[in-house]
Amino acid sequence: MTDLSRLFRPKSIAIFGGRWAENVIAQCLKAGFDGDIWPVHPTRKTMGGLPCFKDVSALPGAPDVAFLGINRHAVIEVAATLAAHNCGGAICFASGFAETGDTDLQAALIEAAGTMPVLGPNCYGFINYLDSVPLWPDQHGGFACKSGVALISQSSNIAINLTMQARGLPLAYVACAGNQAQTSLVDMANALLDDDRVTAAGFYIEGIDDASAFARMAADARQNGKYLVAIKSGKTEASQI
Repeated sequence: MTDLSRLFRPKSIAIFGGRWAENVIAQCLKAGFDGDIWPVHPTRKTMGGLPCFKDVSALPGAPDVAFLGINRHAVIEVAATLAAHNCGGAICFASGFAETGDTDLQAALIEAAGTMPVLGPNCYGFINYLDSVPLWPDQHGGFACKSGVALISQSSNIAINLTMQARGLPLAYVACAGNQAQTSLVDMANALLDDDRVTAAGFYIEGIDDASAFARMAADARQNGKYLVAIKSGKTEASQI
C-alpha cells in the first residue's frame, strides 16, 4: 500500500505559487496548524505574513508535503526537485493535463515525481480536520474534531459543498482525487481508513479504474468495522455501470 502518512499528516508544509498559495497559507494559519509552513517564491520576500524561500534548495529541511499552486509546466521541474529532496508528497493544483488531452505532460509529471506520492494533477488538495491541516486553496465549512468520517471525491466542487453541510457526522478528512495520475482514489481511501480516528468513509465517484482494488479496499474496511457510502455519478449507460 502506498505510504501517504507524511502527506496527509504533515509536520512541515512547503507552499509554491502566488494567489492560490497565499490562500492555502491563510487556511493553515486560520486552522491553527502547529507545524512549519514554508512559502516558496523566486521573487517575493514574504507571503501570508511568512518569510519566503527562493527555491527548494533553500528550505530548512525536507517538507512532508508540498502544495504546487504553480504553472502546469513549472510543476514538472519542481516535482523532480522535491522528490530528490525526499519530500513526503505533493498536491498538484494545476489543471491542463490528461483531462484536457495532454497525456504527455501528465506522464512527465509522474516520471518527475518518481516514488514521491502525488495527488492530482487538477486537484484541490485535502483538509485534515483531525490535525488542523487544510491544504486547501478555498473556503470550507468543517471544524476540528477528534474522530469522524473521511470524504473522498473526484470532484473538487462537490467536496467544497460537502464541507458546508450543517448536519450529520463530523468530518475527519476531505480529500480530492483529481486526475489520479499516480495516487488513486483507492490509495487515498486505504490511507485514510488506516487512521484509527476515521470511523467510516464516503465517496463521490465519477469512474472506477480498478474495480478489483476498490473491492479489496471495501472488504478490508468492512473487516475493520468501517463502512462505506458511495455516490456514483453518470448520465450515459456506460458511466452508470
